[in-house]
Amino acid sequence: MGIRTLLSMKKGGRATKRWAAVATAAAISVALAACSSGGSGGSAGGAIVAWGTTADKPIIQPSIAQWNKDHPDAKITDSYFGTNDFKSKIKTAVGSPQAPQLVYNWGGGTLSQYVKAGLVKDLSSDVTSSGFLDNIVPSIAAIGQVDGKTYALPMSSTAPVVLYYNKDVLSKAGISEAPATWDDLLADVKTLKGKGISPISIGGQSQWPYLMWLEYLVDRVGGPTVFQNIIANKPNAWSDPAVLESLKMIQSLVKADGFAKGFSTVSADTNADLALMVTGKAAFMLQGTWSYSGISSIDPNFVKDGKLGVAPFPAVTGGKGDPKDIAGNPSVYWSISSKASTAQAKTALDYMTKYVWTDSYDKTVLDQGSIPPTKDAATKLTTDFAKNVDQMINQAPSFTQSWDLALSPAASTAFWTQLSLLFGLSETPQQFVDNMNKTIGK
Repeated sequence: MGIRTLLSMKKGGRATKRWAAVATAAAISVALAACSSGGSGGSAGGAIVAWGTTADKPIIQPSIAQWNKDHPDAKITDSYFGTNDFKSKIKTAVGSPQAPQLVYNWGGGTLSQYVKAGLVKDLSSDVTSSGFLDNIVPSIAAIGQVDGKTYALPMSSTAPVVLYYNKDVLSKAGISEAPATWDDLLADVKTLKGKGISPISIGGQSQWPYLMWLEYLVDRVGGPTVFQNIIANKPNAWSDPAVLESLKMIQSLVKADGFAKGFSTVSADTNADLALMVTGKAAFMLQGTWSYSGISSIDPNFVKDGKLGVAPFPAVTGGKGDPKDIAGNPSVYWSISSKASTAQAKTALDYMTKYVWTDSYDKTVLDQGSIPPTKDAATKLTTDFAKNVDQMINQAPSFTQSWDLALSPAASTAFWTQLSLLFGLSETPQQFVDNMNKTIGK
């Protein structure tokens, strides 16, 4: 479910406001000036710099403030940027003398590039001795690893993609439960259409909801290794039969009018996709757990009255993937710049392992209605929704990161174009595969 400059982008809470061009340029100029003096070349002793996004500022800032209060001689200077501004800024800064010592990233393809270029430290022995990962869900910790070594530690909530459904709508259509298999879903689509109800809501205008269908289907059909081969840049990895089959399944669903009429004009960034499901104009919606708060804001009674249903993505009969596998946003991660001095690296590591996922850090995340990526999260959750999702997380053999984050920037850009063409029936599955194979290694 990937993902989505300062324009409205929701994935994993990544929401930013569109600023006027002049104001944005001015703000970045000031930030660059302020940070340039605080990078690797300008920090003294154990003082360090951390850059993050405004989306995760509410989580990060309180813990850094507490660290600075406790460590006045090794302070962390934190700065925050809109998601796309951050991506642009860190791209050039991470390899420069002004690199922040705490490197904010989403793991996946970007982290692999950092590791290949020698830009971040291997934390394997450090996290083993600290025991930090002992309470982290293994599938989430794995996103911070490259070739079996740990280079990044999770620092934000976890947000898998789940199948939401309107219980009232299903009941009126004579459907008693969520679809357990893809064949069940297709049968439900036919039943709902016969009742004059749009089966599935999707925010096609925003593009990123498209990827959720493909990443889950590829997993269910071929298992997680199919996408692992793609992000490992194996030649012609997109040609795997599981990818081609999944693309065909998506287009079959589109041709069967499985998605609400006019879905390509529906915006997920304004919660229009949620509104269709909540108001009963559509039965199902595949979205991230970050949508829960949006559903409640549209109709507070929808959840209270027990109308909201949540289920795993359907299994595919004969598929190699485990039906318990999940996909979405495992977390956001901290790495340590390889340019950090010994003292700076110690500050960064101590902060990461001693001030992240403490009781107070957990509370900050829980108060936002989010789920910590920790094994003991269930003991701190209060809603049935959160408890059910946490169970899915802990039982998942594999947690596939949203493809747009796992892919390299160049491949991710091409991916959006191909997805829009695919869902719009403007290209064939084979054309999709051929075009994406051209991005391997870029």
